[in-house]
Amino acid sequence: MSESSDFVTLTAGNTSLVLNCAVGARPCILYWGEKLVQSDPALLLRMTSRQHAPGSADAEVESSLLNETGAGVSGSPGFSAHRNGTAWASFFRVTEVRQSDTNRVEIVCEDKTTKVRATHLIGVDPGSSVMTCQTEIENIGTDGLAIDWCASGNLPLDPRAKHLFGFTGRWSGEFQLEEVAPFLGSYVRENKSGRTSHDKFPGLVLGAAETNEQAGPCFAFHLGWSGNSRVRVDRLSDGRAFVQMGEYFFPGELSLAPGETYRTPCLFAGFASRGFSALSRKFHHHLKHTIMDDRIQRKPRPIHYNTWEAVYFDHASDKLFKLAEKAAEVGAERYILDDGWFGARRNDKAGLGDWWPSEDVYPEGLGPLIKHVTSLGMEFGLWFEPEMVNPDSELFRKHPDWILQAEGVEQVPFRGQYVLDLTRPEVSEYLFVHLHKLLSDHDISYVKWDMNRDVHHPGSRGRPAISRQTRALYALIDRVRTAHPDLEIESCSSGGGRADYGILQRTDRIWTSDSNDALDRQSIQRGASHFFPLEIMGAHVGPETCHITGRRLKMEMRVATALFGHMGMELNLLSESQDNLNILKAGIALHKQHRALIHGGDYYRLDTPGHVNAVGVVAPDQSEALVSWCNVTGHNETLPGRIYVPGLDRSKSYRTKIAWPKKVRSVSRPSVLEALSLNEEGTVLPGEALEHVGLQVPLLHPETCLIYHFEAI
Repeated sequence: MSESSDFVTLTAGNTSLVLNCAVGARPCILYWGEKLVQSDPALLLRMTSRQHAPGSADAEVESSLLNETGAGVSGSPGFSAHRNGTAWASFFRVTEVRQSDTNRVEIVCEDKTTKVRATHLIGVDPGSSVMTCQTEIENIGTDGLAIDWCASGNLPLDPRAKHLFGFTGRWSGEFQLEEVAPFLGSYVRENKSGRTSHDKFPGLVLGAAETNEQAGPCFAFHLGWSGNSRVRVDRLSDGRAFVQMGEYFFPGELSLAPGETYRTPCLFAGFASRGFSALSRKFHHHLKHTIMDDRIQRKPRPIHYNTWEAVYFDHASDKLFKLAEKAAEVGAERYILDDGWFGARRNDKAGLGDWWPSEDVYPEGLGPLIKHVTSLGMEFGLWFEPEMVNPDSELFRKHPDWILQAEGVEQVPFRGQYVLDLTRPEVSEYLFVHLHKLLSDHDISYVKWDMNRDVHHPGSRGRPAISRQTRALYALIDRVRTAHPDLEIESCSSGGGRADYGILQRTDRIWTSDSNDALDRQSIQRGASHFFPLEIMGAHVGPETCHITGRRLKMEMRVATALFGHMGMELNLLSESQDNLNILKAGIALHKQHRALIHGGDYYRLDTPGHVNAVGVVAPDQSEALVSWCNVTGHNETLPGRIYVPGLDRSKSYRTKIAWPKKVRSVSRPSVLEALSLNEEGTVLPGEALEHVGLQVPLLHPETCLIYHFEAI
């Protein structure tokens, strides 16, 4: 608490958050942005006071942390509730402020008329300076309270943040950045898929007109939630603008009995004054060290081999054994047996829910394959889709009532499967028992937890249940992790359909997309990097001809794309040429050589022309860097431009050379490279020149990539 009890100032890193929370008043954010050292909050209040706007209320109603209807605010309310159609105009006033340390505060508010208490839980992380915001609603009345909408917070936007970027996409094309032209009115994205979704990731990035990757003020917001969501930005005609994020509720989904509480998902918000890449690094730090509690830093991220695109449902024992041997030979460190190992799962229309090894395919169980894999020095992982059931399964025939469904409505299957109702204790217990037995009976160190459909008709016991279903999922995963603390879990949902900070609180990796097309992956991984660090983004080398897009790409390009992620393979190694296997093995060796840098360095997206995607990682001590320059398509200019390498020590010089591909002539005319000896022992270049003068890029073939390595001397 600051000197005046009317204000709270939270400061971390280069960020300050000033809250106006006088008892008896409505709480609001007075300032959020660049760190303030000497400014008096009372002075800030006077500096930001606005004059009366013509044609408006006699006195301007300030926005609050919930922007509630009863205060007479303009714009969208952040809280909407009622008691059977009455008590709908909430008006919260501060009753108590609790601050146990300098980085967190709880602001308790109450509306004595509608009998609702709202507690705002706000923090600024000392390591990343990312702000967290949640709202807890308590029914302090004597009858039920129906909640239609409750934002995690109503956050004011800096007037400079005129340029908005949202996220759209589709299956196999997630995390596509969508620029929204400056507007007056509302930008609203509502996700009703029952998972984070492929097309409406709950995140926003905003900047000033001049902001780019390395310079300018910018802001980002993400709702850490794996269910339905609403994201909205309101720009009012009086010049103010606000961001709200929270759960999307179906009618009647959330009702509180007297004394019950509801807490929103966490809204994460970040500010940076030096460009979008700096902002992403803050979110990466917060995810790795605060949300995930450093658990993925405990050992190097193993190179994966996943069987899916090599075998699909053809689980021939001899082939699986040989694939394991070949995977170990090229450098894999973890072998994941994907879909098709259980029950009657010979295709995608049967078997889900019957979580025991198929006696037809695995007459001796999974033990022999697991023993073979581990004898080769690899960990063993296994695919599950616990939340789903096929009509053609023993589980469904025995318990057809265990699925989510709307009473009296015929439900059309999605991918030939239904969604189990995890809110029923007996369902969650059934799933835990079967997962626990498999994990206890076998040497399984990794689970790929899949979820392959949207949730339609999400009813349970007559009411919508996505909110309860999502929390039940969290509880089930938490229970599995408690029973198996060394287990690692990947969150997959037809690719990147369930990737968010809520699921990553209890998992270790996201499957970024089902598409292994390296060109698609360039934009997918770049978009995802706004909130997710490389070491949790699954990135696999797929087959030469992508099974989803049909595009053919060279092994060098596929390796270069997978190298900047949690690297793995998903192709039939038994049918690859020896030349391709040698290239793959060299690429995996390069990733291992630089794995600590790729997964522990500071991440940068470079500002480049539209036909190029360039990204890099710089060691925290600026001792080395890797930069990838990918020529995604052809270009209009006769010759390409230069790489301007950010993040290096300007006072040092760096030995500069091409790290990938090993045969540079396969992607480029070598003249520029030979002039600088970049494709041999490298050449020494000043850090300041690399940043400000830039390094000329050679003329590259389309759909090719160069990776540069810079090492301080």
